[in-house]
Amino acid sequence: MTSDTPEGSSPGFRPLYRQVKQILVNRLRDGTWRPGVLIPSEVQIAADLGVSQGTVRKALDEMRGENLLISQQGRGTFVARHDEARILFQFFKIIPKIGPPVFPESELRGVSTGTANAQEQRALRLKAGDPVIRIARLRSLAGRLTISEYLSVPAGIFPGLGADIRVENNLYDLYASRYGITVSRSEERITAVGLPSEDATLLGLATGTPVLAIDRIAIALDGQPVEWRRSLCSTADCAYVSELR
Repeated sequence: MTSDTPEGSSPGFRPLYRQVKQILVNRLRDGTWRPGVLIPSEVQIAADLGVSQGTVRKALDEMRGENLLISQQGRGTFVARHDEARILFQFFKIIPKIGPPVFPESELRGVSTGTANAQEQRALRLKAGDPVIRIARLRSLAGRLTISEYLSVPAGIFPGLGADIRVENNLYDLYASRYGITVSRSEERITAVGLPSEDATLLGLATGTPVLAIDRIAIALDGQPVEWRRSLCSTADCAYVSELR
């Protein structure tokens, strides 16, 4: 990679800045650049890759737009962490009807292992017989139980989770810090359902109460689904908010 080649017409062509971006994303994937670290300057990266500083800047700008990197005035550019502020901004869309957004607290109900069922196979691109870890927990906003949540993750990429490795409230940060798996984006599907009796009891609501069922697939930097989460959310005191641009 030594020059800014003009755009071509072949089906497999990618602009040079996109090629640079892929190299830099790979540094996040392989752990060369860990969450929270200061990355080299545009000048250093450009010299390292043999491209112009403008090409590097364009690649970094796109990565900032995808919340993979953050810039701090006078300090430089850092690999983004899955801290609570970032998750509230990027992933968690349930907010109290009164007061500012807050990061939910979690109460772990249980962790189990098993083989992937049909839904887990589809969501996580697993094969029949692949092992999964299943997590059940309750989540509270501003001290009020609001969400009954169920998660499935591939046991092969999260060994020991729930056994040797404690299930933390902020799972995305745990995935990145402990397993080197960075969630870069998610896909959500939202439906209205009646609350099942077990979850109704847990949330202190009547069976059949209308709630939001949010099915989210978390996707890592390499495009692999790494978590399937189903959240049953009471909207008595909160709302789902999505900013459209």
